[in-house]
Amino acid sequence: MAATHYLAAISLIDAAHAQDPNTHTSTNPATKSTTTIPYELHYARKMTHYLTAHSPILAASPILAVAIRAQHFRRWEVPRSSYPATRAGYLAWRAFLKKRQAEGVERVCVEAGFAEGEAKEVGRLVRKEGLGRSGGDGDGNGEMQVLEDVACLVFLDDQFEGFAFGDGGLDEDKVVGVLRKTWGKMSERGRELALQIPMSDACKELVGKALAG
Repeated sequence: MAATHYLAAISLIDAAHAQDPNTHTSTNPATKSTTTIPYELHYARKMTHYLTAHSPILAASPILAVAIRAQHFRRWEVPRSSYPATRAGYLAWRAFLKKRQAEGVERVCVEAGFAEGEAKEVGRLVRKEGLGRSGGDGDGNGEMQVLEDVACLVFLDDQFEGFAFGDGGLDEDKVVGVLRKTWGKMSERGRELALQIPMSDACKELVGKALAG
């Protein structure tokens, strides 16, 4: 049923992403024209792009593809600022988001025609339930690790430069530490793709320091 109703689920998910009031503007290097779209729609498309680049065979799995498309489902509705600006506050925010996003996506999948068990499997992936257990992801088929790789790749491609240098920048040691943690989360395939991401010289220098270890 998931394969039959995959496009309906993606359509509903993207309709939700399109409500994000935050925007992303991209520039066509050939024409210099700009395009502005809701940020979460941009993020979701990036996730799908890296899924396809990472694992074309696994990309045929509608369960994984929907979970990846919905990673930040309605995230803007619960901003980071709604929790204390502490490590404990951050962890509580992330835990709440995982549960909330998974529940929302499960409802969308059922609305699109997924069987209840299929919808719950999408939710499990959105929650990253079992990540890090024996065998790499605990799910027996590698999909959880693919999702983690894709999320890391989108961070490096789309968010890393702003994270490192936006709003005055962060302490270099902290940035290098985050890069090392990100690298440690990825599989060999994920790392291979990460090294192909175009980056500014400043970002490449930070990555080099992180990998030098």
